[in-house]
Amino acid sequence: MSEKKIQAPQLQIELPDDIADGEYSNLAIITHNQSEFVIDFIRMVPNVPKAKVKSRVILSPEHAKRFYRALAENLKKFEAQFGSIHENDAPPFPPMNFNTPPAQA
Repeated sequence: MSEKKIQAPQLQIELPDDIADGEYSNLAIITHNQSEFVIDFIRMVPNVPKAKVKSRVILSPEHAKRFYRALAENLKKFEAQFGSIHENDAPPFPPMNFNTPPAQA
């Protein structure tokens, strides 16, 4: 009798061109309710009093916990390879003007 190896089906993931470039975010706001976590990725620009949500990701609590573990694992691997990530002693919400002089035309 020949042995048959059972292989799990492989997931094929497509990355569309309009998403492949990504979005830069320098602020994330996380909210949740009983059934979901919502992560808003925001781009703040110096001297602009209004910031835009560039992307919103909604996760189930179970997936949010898996994401949390995966992010922690990847941060640990990153720091092992490149060194500790320095965090400034800044307040949790960055100042809106980034302490830069006002723009002039």
